[in-house]
Amino acid sequence: MARILVSLLFFFVSVAALIGASHAGSIAVYWGQNGNEGTLEATCATGRYAYVNIAFLNQFGGGRTPGINLAGHCNPASNGCASVSNGIRSCQSRGVKVMLSIGGGAGSYSLGSQADARNVADYLWNNFLGGSSSSRPLGSAVVDGIDFDIELGSTRHYDDLARALSAYSSRGRKVYLTAAPQCPFPDSHLGAALNTGLFDYVWVQFYNNPQCQYTSGNINNLVNSWNRWTSSINAGKMFLGLPAAPAAAGSGYIPPNVLTSQVLPAIKKSPKYGGVMLWNKNYDDQNGYSASIRASV
Repeated sequence: MARILVSLLFFFVSVAALIGASHAGSIAVYWGQNGNEGTLEATCATGRYAYVNIAFLNQFGGGRTPGINLAGHCNPASNGCASVSNGIRSCQSRGVKVMLSIGGGAGSYSLGSQADARNVADYLWNNFLGGSSSSRPLGSAVVDGIDFDIELGSTRHYDDLARALSAYSSRGRKVYLTAAPQCPFPDSHLGAALNTGLFDYVWVQFYNNPQCQYTSGNINNLVNSWNRWTSSINAGKMFLGLPAAPAAAGSGYIPPNVLTSQVLPAIKKSPKYGGVMLWNKNYDDQNGYSASIRASV
């Protein structure tokens, strides 16, 4: 009888632990939009980030000549960004996954058809992934995948682009797909793409949208939105996307103590929880946000 009681006690304790379990996560960050944020090598050398999105390839599709804008870091027009290859390799040697982010809040991009999407996928494969081209803007290093931060223009054919990029994984090296939708569900630009189920990491932007973000003293809208996203999207891991400083977004900044004491305990119960995404490295440097939350993520 004693053995049965011990077994039952162990069973109930195990069940309780599983029910109350929270999941450890990591931090993703966007790099490339401020020349004062340091190099890619230095970014990954901090040890704070598991994922870095190079931002942005902000001109593509519709017959446009693809164009990358890394703000004050380098000038791609003079082949000046090829040196970023050293940073990509340095990050990868530390176990950090590096994505090229396409889109952004400023630029000229859209996809006009399935064929257009395939052409853009081919361009990305040959110029940033495992293919070959004489004009690789970031040099010979191979990024780990493509991040979709689509905020402008047409909402069509990003599902076709996701499928075309995913198909390249069959060539021996996985092409990771990540996305940064806005928190209103479903995202108007990325809804169809996310419904493909092909995305490994989704960092939802829980800012600049009062209906689904944190407001002073109220985490309910954010948590309700998080639950909607995690229960509706078939993706590898979901991340809480946040501004790294009050100035990084118009609204939605969460003080670090509120994030660690109130928000993270509420959202980490989801088995899809992957961590926190920060916009961006420059603001993180100024505010020390990742350093202050890292132990709790």
